[in-house]
Amino acid sequence: MKWIPLAALLLSGCAVPVASPSPVASCPVGDPAVTAQLLFGRSIKGGGRVSDAAWRDFLARSVTPRFPDGLTVLNGYGQWRENGTDRVVREDSTLVEIVTDGTPETLAKLQAIRDAYRTAFQQDSVGLVLNESCASF
Repeated sequence: MKWIPLAALLLSGCAVPVASPSPVASCPVGDPAVTAQLLFGRSIKGGGRVSDAAWRDFLARSVTPRFPDGLTVLNGYGQWRENGTDRVVREDSTLVEIVTDGTPETLAKLQAIRDAYRTAFQQDSVGLVLNESCASF
């Protein structure tokens, strides 16, 4: 497994992969991994929301095929400050957590998911949080 430092990925916009040793020097349990959290807002610009059926269809078509080994889906409620107006926007949200490797191919899959959701549901953004971790299954 080839690892890339998370700081390099975040600073580069995931465009320039940099090889390095494992991101976690030693795991007391399991193996080094990257935990990716994708944050999906469920409101649609101009009104409406992404229905549960539309979300399940998106998950089945755009996420699961890219990460068939497993993932976790959590429903929640989030808020964010709108650029330019400083208005706080609140909406239902869905968090998808994936424990995976930190390869350039994985990062490209995550970006493809983000792009697909933004396009399908008129979203300004889809959050992505990457954390170095140790995993055992």
